[in-house]
Amino acid sequence: CPADSVDHMPCEDPRRNSQLSREMNFYRERHCPLPEHTPLCLIPSPAGYKVPVPWPESLHKIWHANMPYNKIADRKGHQGWMKEQGPYFLFPGGGTMFPGGAGQYIEKLGQYIPISGGTLRTALDMGCGVASFGGSLLAEGILTLSFAPRDSHKAQIQFALERGIPAFVAMLGTRRLPFPAFSFDFIHCSRCLIPFTAYNATYFMEVDRLLRPGGYLVISGPPVQWPKQDKEWADLQAVARALCYELIAVDGNTVIWKKPVGDSCLPNQNEFGLELCDESDDPSSAWYYKLTKCVTRTFISGEYAVGAIPKWPDRLTKAPSRAMVMKNGVDVFDADTRRWQRRVAYYKNSLNVKLGTPAIRNAMDMNAFFGGFAAALVSDPVWVMNVVPARKPATLDVIYDRGLIGIYHDWCEPFSTYPRTYDLLHVAGIESIKHGSTKSRCSLVDLMVEMDRILRPEGTALIRDSPEVIDKVGRIAHAVRWTFTVYEKEPESHGREKILVATKT
Repeated sequence: CPADSVDHMPCEDPRRNSQLSREMNFYRERHCPLPEHTPLCLIPSPAGYKVPVPWPESLHKIWHANMPYNKIADRKGHQGWMKEQGPYFLFPGGGTMFPGGAGQYIEKLGQYIPISGGTLRTALDMGCGVASFGGSLLAEGILTLSFAPRDSHKAQIQFALERGIPAFVAMLGTRRLPFPAFSFDFIHCSRCLIPFTAYNATYFMEVDRLLRPGGYLVISGPPVQWPKQDKEWADLQAVARALCYELIAVDGNTVIWKKPVGDSCLPNQNEFGLELCDESDDPSSAWYYKLTKCVTRTFISGEYAVGAIPKWPDRLTKAPSRAMVMKNGVDVFDADTRRWQRRVAYYKNSLNVKLGTPAIRNAMDMNAFFGGFAAALVSDPVWVMNVVPARKPATLDVIYDRGLIGIYHDWCEPFSTYPRTYDLLHVAGIESIKHGSTKSRCSLVDLMVEMDRILRPEGTALIRDSPEVIDKVGRIAHAVRWTFTVYEKEPESHGREKILVATKT
């Protein structure tokens, strides 16, 4: 591709999106071009690109040359977000609401909510800046998925991923975020500027859909006790009351609520006209799904409420009740867990994949099912974005119940991340992840060009499929200039599979 496309994200192109409706920030959401308008070319790296600083040093410093964008450092330097020093950007851990560093701010939250001890495991950080909050929570065993919209200049998510912190590009506009219901134990907004009470509190309803019963919602910054925002602050408290959220604390400009566990709370009368969603509404449908102005029913909420669900790390290996959507779900879950432990041991010991070393920090499982691949890596210095293809069985809720993170995605479209953001892409059954899509043109070539865009130089792609598919993949791998080796599957496996391990040059 041309040199000016170093940061190209096909579905997040501000030049194209700026022509769309501004209502509810529609124009800042994902909008993918038709395949025929997507150039089939490889995204170049910026001049002077280096292999990223390895984890854990990358949490605090990255190469300036890998994303030479100084706007955040210049504008937010006094708040301790990031600063330039020699060939590096440094990240002191600050943020607009915590100039003294995220650590200090998290300590304050810990007075009110159980930050340590395994009660909380999955968190969502909305409008996350360079994700210092999520980066600091890793030390507490809390896995935070951070998101912010694409900015015409700020590349916040690109910085987060370069640092080795889980993040992706998204905008809360007209559609649900691509997660199932009750995914997160803890949702955080620090000056995320989401108007939670606008449009009949639609955005608060979306947060409520995503928050596990018994989970915590933390909002810092406007409108919480903010000058000239008394009405917005009163409205925010009124919505929380209408949903029976328990007010844990208001500390300065930070408010902390706890979501109730039961379902019967919603009174018939409230000023926002909130009603329970229709029983036919699947609260976990979330791929291009319009936001609903209703309150998600919690059904058998007791079993997956914070406090009832096993603490981390026990929840990783126990089959959650949501696995029962599948026939013999518990048996399938246990077999899947064992299978991936075997496979990952084989990847490390026989295929020399650098899992478990500082060379691989950001990993993606493009066809995650129950998250068995990620679960087998839990003691390694790696995090995994578990992608459940939009037309496959919706197993993403099981992944969250295990204490892992992930997202729905249709692989006939580009992924919402910057180029060069993952060290490892893993896909079992690459041919199957594009099936069932309504997109007429959805070829293996397009998919592998997209994989090349996401993969960091010297990163690894590990693809397992039938020998015929692996032959095809090998021919395309040559074309995208990967070097690769094809291996036999692990000896205990019964399927007809081969494994291609490629390196992006």
